[in-house]
Amino acid sequence: MLKYVFKRLLVLIPFLAGAMFIVFMVLYLFGNPDPFGMGQDFTPEAIDRWREARGLNDPVLIQYARYMSGILTGNFGNSFRNNAPITSEVTQRLPHTLQLGFAALSAALILALPMGIIAAVKRNTWIDRLIMFIALIGISIPIFWLGLLLALFFSLRLGWFPSSGMSEWNSIFLPGIALGTAMMAAMIRSTRSAVLEAVKQDYIRTARAKGLSNSKIIRKHALSNIIIPVLTSFKANLGVFFTGILVVETIFAWPGIGRLMIQGIAAQDYPMILGCLFMFILSFALINLVIDIAKAFADPRIKEQYRQC
Repeated sequence: MLKYVFKRLLVLIPFLAGAMFIVFMVLYLFGNPDPFGMGQDFTPEAIDRWREARGLNDPVLIQYARYMSGILTGNFGNSFRNNAPITSEVTQRLPHTLQLGFAALSAALILALPMGIIAAVKRNTWIDRLIMFIALIGISIPIFWLGLLLALFFSLRLGWFPSSGMSEWNSIFLPGIALGTAMMAAMIRSTRSAVLEAVKQDYIRTARAKGLSNSKIIRKHALSNIIIPVLTSFKANLGVFFTGILVVETIFAWPGIGRLMIQGIAAQDYPMILGCLFMFILSFALINLVIDIAKAFADPRIKEQYRQC
């Protein structure tokens, strides 16, 4: 298993390099960074000197190589807006994004697993229909609209939670709910399907023939076999989750990397955009690695395949 983990960590290097190369190509082909705040009062010669000082007139491959070499030393460059180091700004915002993401994912897991199991056990009853209706709403509702509704009702109307920022201890509730709803809804559906598939197996029929109750059958036999489908669903929805971070942090003025990236896009601050994207890509890759390792521990067949690697 350690050998497999080591190999996967080595794979991260070309993955990150390839992802950042694609980002560089997109920015180079469709973007044209101009000096922030210069407006039309600056002459083309002044703008060209500004670009030359920051290496923007160099070929894109040289810019890419220079940027990747800086990443190896923890240097993401300086912001176009205020010339501040990107590394310090990203490291200041990263804990806030991690806090929000952990809260949203934890709430999604805690709510989705029991709701999916209950829906499967109470199949074709009003409880099952109610839970699946909640899951359908959670998947269908846009994140930005849900965030605005939560802020309007629970903050402006009832005054229970702050509408923006993280000045108070309960500031994380509304953005956490808005971010975790779609993930929770998807995992409810996958958990229900996994439980229904598991109860059709022969070993479940044997357990029922022995007189075990449904709760014991689910807890002792079926639960271990729904971990793989739930982790797979979790992995499949990570892209939507990371996109939701950008939306939620913007709506609730959450001081995280997502909001920092949106500000960088508005200001055409390319180093800021690249630094935030790199952190998102790295986080995405690490979470996928953790999920694959968890699936290997949960499934002996996968563990055996990894042992032979």
